[in-house]
Amino acid sequence: MTPDTLRNKSVEELAVLLGTDVREPQLKKLHDLGLPSKKSEAYRYFDIETLLCREYALLDYVPKAIQESDHVEIVDGTVVSAPKGMRIFYEACKHVEMEHFDPLYYLGHLLSPHVITIEIDGDAHVEIVHRFTRSNALINYRISLENQSNRHAIVYERFEDDAVRDTLVLYGYDMRIAPNSTLRVLKTQTLHPENYAMVASHNVHVEREANALLKSFDFGGGLGLQMLRIVLEDHAHVEAGHLLYLNSESRRGTVSQIIHKGEHATSSQEAKNILDGHSRGIFDALIRVDHSAKYSKAHQNSKAVLLDESAYMAAKPQLEIYIDELEASHGSTTGQLDKKQLFYLQSRGISVTEARKMLVIAFANTLIEKVKDSRQQERIKEEFEKAFYTVHKKDAS
Repeated sequence: MTPDTLRNKSVEELAVLLGTDVREPQLKKLHDLGLPSKKSEAYRYFDIETLLCREYALLDYVPKAIQESDHVEIVDGTVVSAPKGMRIFYEACKHVEMEHFDPLYYLGHLLSPHVITIEIDGDAHVEIVHRFTRSNALINYRISLENQSNRHAIVYERFEDDAVRDTLVLYGYDMRIAPNSTLRVLKTQTLHPENYAMVASHNVHVEREANALLKSFDFGGGLGLQMLRIVLEDHAHVEAGHLLYLNSESRRGTVSQIIHKGEHATSSQEAKNILDGHSRGIFDALIRVDHSAKYSKAHQNSKAVLLDESAYMAAKPQLEIYIDELEASHGSTTGQLDKKQLFYLQSRGISVTEARKMLVIAFANTLIEKVKDSRQQERIKEEFEKAFYTVHKKDAS
């Protein structure tokens, strides 16, 4: 399949090509939005046309018997193992968001015959490992994630691949954060240009007096974009943090919409971007406060450090406000490492590579230290160092 063949087709033609009912509401939304291109607002800084023009093999998603393990493992879009007693099953998606801004959100639902539903019991700690083994493939799957009211759960998410080549992954979550609960989701991912590219399109609904803490730590090269749409009900809160360290000619980042729908809703979004080589970082983020969201608080900030003259940061923080009774701020800064600090460290016998690493880790630590699990903190720092030394290994030796 070449995804680009879906471009500029009628609803009836799309239904035939995708093998779905012409009356599907997701199909109409995909048709109305159109397949993304370099002119699409959400994809203007990302090389989406390069990915959609390739030929991919389609996979059969046949549910398998789930083996017992200490974590959830999803291989090429199919669950293969999970902790004993954990409720995981396949079903039609109950919560498709019909106001999402991303057409690939709807394409992902149309391509997936079912979604993977994961129900988190109590104050659980869940680790989800995504593993990809198929080259030249389009791997698409959706996950419905639900927690319980008055509970506080944590999800750790990471990605592995078996040296695949030229694969495109379309996946994402439909999350519902139950009333009076807290759900923390921490994602760590290192991409390599030659392996797979990813568009992860998520929808998060934060119910009344619930808390969502969403942290993403993205390292390395390649093409990767996370699309976030988050809706906040009365007294709901979201804290979103995004850390990027990019090298080579990567194009990666976050495009998001946080919608304040209920009164007294609060949001805090922070992005820290460290860009090396010929990389491009993306932070295109909108916080919208609706008429119904009186007494909201919304804060958004993006900071970037460029380690190479060829690196580029596309930062576009935005506020869209329809009321007067609120507290809001946003900002963006882009700069380089402080030469005086670099000189000071080098004068103490520290190599230029180690000095640069120390300064960028200090820059990133405000996000890393918000991760309460020390083991996960160490994993994040290890992934960062691997990606950093891939670029600077000659200088370090």
